[in-house]
Amino acid sequence: MNPGSNRGNIKIGLSVGIVLKQDQKSGNITRGVVKKILTNSSSHPHGIKVQLEDGRVGRVKEIN
Repeated sequence: MNPGSNRGNIKIGLSVGIVLKQDQKSGNITRGVVKKILTNSSSHPHGIKVQLEDGRVGRVKEIN
């Protein structure tokens, strides 16, 4: 399972790779640092939704 699917693995300030909403078809990864965790549940099959420090929002696919 994707480590980004478990909320416990994600902390504010962590460097992650996310997929933005508009990149879901292509699977293009955007890298950044977590500013805010937006998913409240402990896990999500498509990845925990986060906001990066630059304001972009997406689901975590990899943890760097």
